[in-house]
Amino acid sequence: MQRLKILACIALIPALTHAADRITDAAFATRSEVFAPHVMAATSQPLVTQIALDTMKRGGNAIDAAIAANAALGLMEPVGSGMGGDLFAIVWDAKTQKLYGLNGSGRSPRSLSLAQLRADLAKRGETEIPPFGPLPVSVPGAVDGWFSLHARFGKLPMKDILAPTIRYAREGFPVSDVISFYWQRNVRRLMEFPGIKEQFTKDGEGPAKGQMWTNPNLAATLETLVKEGRDGFYKGEIARKIAAYMKANGGYLDYEDLATHQSEWVEPVSVNYRGYDVWELPPNSQGIAALQMLNLLEGYDLKAAGFGSVNHIHWMVEATKVAFADRAKYYADPNFYKTPVAHLLSKKYADERRKLIKADTAQMRVGAGNTPLKTSDTIYLTTADNEGNMVSLIQSNYRGMGSGMAPGNLGFILQDRGQLFALEDGHANVYAPGKRPFQTIIPAFITKDGKPWVSFGVMGGDMQPQGHVQIVVNLIDFGMNLQEAGDAPRIYWTSVQEPTGGTMTDGGTLNLESGFPAKTIQQLLQKRHKIGYDLGGYGGYQAIKRAPNGVWVGASESRKDGMAAGY
Repeated sequence: MQRLKILACIALIPALTHAADRITDAAFATRSEVFAPHVMAATSQPLVTQIALDTMKRGGNAIDAAIAANAALGLMEPVGSGMGGDLFAIVWDAKTQKLYGLNGSGRSPRSLSLAQLRADLAKRGETEIPPFGPLPVSVPGAVDGWFSLHARFGKLPMKDILAPTIRYAREGFPVSDVISFYWQRNVRRLMEFPGIKEQFTKDGEGPAKGQMWTNPNLAATLETLVKEGRDGFYKGEIARKIAAYMKANGGYLDYEDLATHQSEWVEPVSVNYRGYDVWELPPNSQGIAALQMLNLLEGYDLKAAGFGSVNHIHWMVEATKVAFADRAKYYADPNFYKTPVAHLLSKKYADERRKLIKADTAQMRVGAGNTPLKTSDTIYLTTADNEGNMVSLIQSNYRGMGSGMAPGNLGFILQDRGQLFALEDGHANVYAPGKRPFQTIIPAFITKDGKPWVSFGVMGGDMQPQGHVQIVVNLIDFGMNLQEAGDAPRIYWTSVQEPTGGTMTDGGTLNLESGFPAKTIQQLLQKRHKIGYDLGGYGGYQAIKRAPNGVWVGASESRKDGMAAGY
């Protein structure tokens, strides 16, 4: 009998060797892809993924699940999301077989002029809009985004959708590892702002890993939404509390700003990359930067170069520099500036701009440069249901815990997106009353032959378009599976904008996550790249793919606390 067992094991060796070879090809993969026949959800919190699945088990669809998940993330990840921030989403509607885009970003205070903003900054001895406090606060658009998505595509009543978050807010949830670290770090620098210590600390400290945390104030706010709908937030007592808090603390956001807010349905835009259509949302978001980069990269044989090669990384970084130069100059609220989207995304334009990229040396100076957006904090989630609907949703307070302004015992923190406005006259993104600031948060989607293929996102400031491109290239050029594409070591190029001009003149810094060959790094140095080793900043990824047989495939970011799951 023992001899038979040994022979049986020997018979399996070829299959095991093949599997081992496959794993070795992507030694950086942290886990397998997740498969499910009916529905799938991928979020940065396991409890939130369960909430999304439970919502669909109760008869909800992918849109209901995405709203439920976003609400829960506002409770469980207040460092990067919440009702005080903005929202963008791309929805694949199975009924119409079409993509829909939602811009749920808020506008600047109408009572604050550019002249007044400059005067306020001068009094403070500052030349740029600060990251914290009342001045960078814009209208929070997330709640209206939920209700806009629900009105068009939702099935379950909002009472059922928000119920899990209300329950966890009252009964408590254990804080996860990564979020505990950032929560503790952020509250220490925000203690000067009213509402932070009282609502987001215990005895002046953020929660420890595994500590149970409640937020009864947020539960009460959500219960108001259940009773009064979106107007309960923008036209009711919540709006009055926000306005009173801002006025008492030197801010300009007022009741009328909230009462007149509305989200906007927009047409997603795309480029075709090697037979796949990659979709983003148009400005005021930075999504088209990813599309411009893909157009540039299509001129190079990345597959032949190989993942982690010097050419792979060099082409990627140089394409980023070229696209970000356009980003700094042209991306803004389309109601104030008409970004030439069609021109920027044309193959002809890409062919012309590709001439800037040199094979043997890194570019030291490119166009208008880029604004440093490194410290953004965001959540991304994606859901899919048994009808074939898919949601790609991203939501953010911008910096960790936003502006630090936590109004009126409401249980959330207002965003600081207004920091991204420019102050230079004539700039496309110059501050103006009632204007939406340039936005870093971008959801993404890929279709093949008009059918949905992958819903995905990579959170994290100006890492986002770079991350989107790396995921697309990993999937299409390097043939990685959905989990490998996210686990692969990442490239993160950063630079700073000159105060008076905006032209990148230092070549920037190429940050490389661990896992790239030493020989490649040496070759990059020979091409004049400045190499850095950023320990954070590489973003957070979630994705869902539709397999040819209709099975859902899920993947979750190994750098976060998240989980992909289905049934």
